Amino acid sequence: MTRTVIVVGAGAAGLTASLRAAESGARVTLVNAHPRIGLKILMSGGTRCNVTHAEVTERDYHGGSRHFVARVLRAFSAQAARAWMESLGVHLKLEPTGKLFPETDDARAVLDALLAAVARAGVEVRAGARVVRLERADAPGSRWRLGVQRVAASSAFPSSVAAVGVSEWPLPAIAPDEWLEADAVILATGGLSFPRTGSDGVGFALARALGHTIVPTTPALTPLAAADPLCGLLQGVTLEAELTLWTDERRTETVRGSLLFTHFGYSGPPALDLSGAWLRAEGARRVTASFLPGEREDALREQWVRAGGAQPALTVRRWLGERLPDALVVALAAECALDPATRLAQVGRAQRRDLCDRLLERELHVTGTLGYEKAEATAGGVALSEVDPGTLESRKAPGVHLCGEMLDVDGRLGGFNFQWAWSSGTVAGRAAGR
Repeated sequence: MTRTVIVVGAGAAGLTASLRAAESGARVTLVNAHPRIGLKILMSGGTRCNVTHAEVTERDYHGGSRHFVARVLRAFSAQAARAWMESLGVHLKLEPTGKLFPETDDARAVLDALLAAVARAGVEVRAGARVVRLERADAPGSRWRLGVQRVAASSAFPSSVAAVGVSEWPLPAIAPDEWLEADAVILATGGLSFPRTGSDGVGFALARALGHTIVPTTPALTPLAAADPLCGLLQGVTLEAELTLWTDERRTETVRGSLLFTHFGYSGPPALDLSGAWLRAEGARRVTASFLPGEREDALREQWVRAGGAQPALTVRRWLGERLPDALVVALAAECALDPATRLAQVGRAQRRDLCDRLLERELHVTGTLGYEKAEATAGGVALSEVDPGTLESRKAPGVHLCGEMLDVDGRLGGFNFQWAWSSGTVAGRAAGR
């Protein structure tokens, strides 16, 4: 008798899990809450879709056990994901950062290839079907049944969700429109990021109703908000920078990359990567930036004195302008009450020290983040100790598998969350389909 599997959620992990379950011989139904499939894939990477990274290890992830993450990644590596994408007709290019994108720079190529593969595998896709109940059909060991609410429009989903964990969220107080049954279920509903796409936390509520512990969630890879005049002055400026999170005056996290100044605060890879740590930190928090990454203050001051002596007419603006955006040089000099047209040799010791301090450790006056509405991922989720790492089957509810953002795993920026979706979707799909 053919095994039946229902996959809940048609994002990257859900599409992968559906395909793997079908390849294993199961009859698969893929249900997606939003009427449109794959919205997050289309939005990812600035609509370019950073499908994976050249090198991926468990150290690229936060959350639960790294041993657990490593085992899942070994089951379907970044190299395997790259070959798989190529086999689906998505030709990839490797960028200097190690990120892999479609050659077309178009996320639609990835989604179309996945949907075509799912169709070839015979998966039944049902969009606009939100699962609001998950329970045993009758006695233990029997089939599962899922209560489904029909969704006709995207307006059925919230534009925002509370910036708190979902550990106490109940199931939606909605009577299902119909019931579906299956031998196995894969929960791949995603987290809480971009709730308009259907990521409203119902997957966590379903898992919790089965007895799972939900590690409190926070937005991950979301821009930093700030109350800083520098943001208005430098809006649209990008530069290489190193950001450091200080918690109770202890350096707790340091990231480096291309920082973008915006009207609301900071974006770009280092800001996004630091956001999760900022939200998880307990205690007094502040963020500083080095606009000359890798430079030491004593060495910078020595370079200043040496340059001023060698070129008496060299100004602060011209000297620093060789390494930094002019607008930043002017703004930081103004903070020190220093005219950037001043010659290096004419700047007093106190002002020189003040400007060097700001160049290497300026506080960014971070006030928060832009939350789930702009987050690329969700941190937290189902506790890994309650899931079998070899099959991603629930230890609380055998026959239910979990993958993607449902689990307490979140990767850094650079294709790592997509790789987790491909890897965990593969493990869950193959196990559920057998």
